Formats: sequence, C-alpha cells, structure tokens
Amino acid sequence: MAEQQPTVAQLFDLSGQAALVTGASGHLGRAMADALAEAGARVVVASRDVHKAQAVASALAGREAGRHLGVALDYHDETLLDQGFEAAVEQVGGLDILINNGHEALAADWRQVSGEQFTRQLANATGYFLLARKLRDHAVERGAGASIVMIGSMYGVVGSYPQAYEGIQPASPVAYHALKGGIIHLTRHLAVYWARDGVRVNCLSPGAFPAPGVSRDLVERLEPRVPLGRIGQPHELKGAIVFLASAAGSYVTGHNLLVDGGWTAW
Repeated sequence: MAEQQPTVAQLFDLSGQAALVTGASGHLGRAMADALAEAGARVVVASRDVHKAQAVASALAGREAGRHLGVALDYHDETLLDQGFEAAVEQVGGLDILINNGHEALAADWRQVSGEQFTRQLANATGYFLLARKLRDHAVERGAGASIVMIGSMYGVVGSYPQAYEGIQPASPVAYHALKGGIIHLTRHLAVYWARDGVRVNCLSPGAFPAPGVSRDLVERLEPRVPLGRIGQPHELKGAIVFLASAAGSYVTGHNLLVDGGWTAW
C-alpha cells in the first residue's frame, strides 16, 4: 500500500512548534511573527525592550493566542543574548524555529560612517551567528531538528542606485550592504555544517519594503526599479517565512530566497 503523503495544509502547519523571532516589533518582523502565529506556532518575541516584546506577543493571534511570550535579547551583548535564549527555552520548553531578524540600524552612509560605527554594524552578524549556534546546540541536545531563517536583503546581493537617494536622504548605508552580504554567506556555510544535525539554515532577503513614514519621493524613485512596478507590503513576506520555517521547505537548506518584486532579475 502506498505511503500516505502529507497534504499542503499539513506541510505548512506549525502546530506544536515554538518559534523565537527577533525584531518582531519592527515593520517586517511583526508580519513574520504574525505569519508564524497564524500557522499555529507558539511565538517568543525577542527585543532589547522586554516591554515592547511582551506587547507584541500579547497581540499575536493563532491557536496559541494568549500563550505567546516576550523576552529581552540583545545581539550586541553575548551575556544578554544567552539569557534571552535560555529564558525563551525555559518558558516554552523547547524551540524549533529561529527567525534572526532584528538588528541595530545605522543611517550613516559611506561618506559619514566611522570605523567604529561600521564595526558595530557588522557585529549584528556576530549576534546572528551566536543565536543560531544556540538553537543548533539546543536542537542536538533535544534530538530534534530545527529551522533557522536569517533575514538578509536584496542589498546583500546587489548594490543600490545612488540616484534613488540623492537629494532625499543619505545613501543606502555601506555597512548595511556588507552586513547583509555576510549574512547570506553565513547562511550557506552553516547550512552545510549543520545539515547532518537535522538543522536547516536558510535566508529570506526582502527587496524594497520601505517603512511607514519614508519619503514619498523615495518610494516614487524606487518603484520604477521594480519589475512589478511597486514596493512590497509586509504581508507579502508571510508565505515565504512560513515556507522556510515549516515542513513545506524540508528539502531546502542553504538557500537565499529573494522576495523583491523582481528587483535582482534585471
């Protein structure tokens, strides 16, 4: 008798799983946290501000509504990173998914950025690695698999258009481009080493998803650069994040999934 195959609904179902999402109070992070909660996962929201994390957690829906949690976690402080991870594990009993999304932003472009600022921006990648390793070790200790999703950017793959920013705001920060390019390759490296442990590591790289309040002039300059002719909306990341986190992506690791409206296809 043929083995029964899982349905599409079953593949995308995250019921019974717990996910740690950093930066979930942000423009895109909130949409990703919503998606995992709506897919059935219990979500632990991590932020440097525990009150902000708890506020987001309390507003998440899904079958675990009312049981989502918030913890304090800081990528730039290894002690606080460890404490935040352990607090998450202690409260939910075990973690299956990590979304490495949060990072400390930097507005300074190549003209103004100092060496200290550049180095601190790159330290976000250190935090991504340390937290990912914590989840990998946790998964091995539990004898269970896990899914890690790094958040990159189309700007980790291609350069930006200088004329899109001129006269409106500083250029797209060079340190950000270096950070996101590094995260994409970090993804590939860890995926190769951790596949034997049943830990998948992928990267989701959004394209142009300007936050609310961004200059309309900038948006109008960005839109013609996108083959689909418009900027992205946060909900358009939901399907991609659930795919990479769930059994729907069980044979996908080391991949950088670009959700950019075709920007990098030019």
